[in-house]
Amino acid sequence: MHITFALVVVLDQLSKYFVQEKLFTGDSIEVIPNFLNLILTYNPGAAFGLMAGLPDAVRYLALGTATVVALVAVMYFFMRDYRHDRFAQIALAMILGGAVGNIIDRIRFGMVVDFIDVFVGVHHWPAFNVADSAICMGVAIIVLRKPLGSVR
Repeated sequence: MHITFALVVVLDQLSKYFVQEKLFTGDSIEVIPNFLNLILTYNPGAAFGLMAGLPDAVRYLALGTATVVALVAVMYFFMRDYRHDRFAQIALAMILGGAVGNIIDRIRFGMVVDFIDVFVGVHHWPAFNVADSAICMGVAIIVLRKPLGSVR
């Protein structure tokens, strides 16, 4: 579990460092034509830019509160409901590692570094990063696992 957490944080921060070293905001590098680019962008809001337009104090309070609640919930699942389920613990470590990766950005830059741009034609998914991917994969694994009552 600790290795998964550390791996997510390190991969997230290294990938963001690489992109920030190679690109200016708005620049892009084509990775897979007509599907995937690397593009440097900064997200002051939550997922998909939610709350980005709120006044700073309100946004910081809302994001901080949501982060604390989410971290407490994940730790609860870690120590109680999924304490004997190694696969679920790996998924929870992915969620925690992703959360910490994005928290590091918020502390360093006041916003999150995003750089993965997936698109088809002119239709773009909002830019995201390794931390976001780890969080989504971890949540998907947990959702697809057995119901909580049957985990032992």
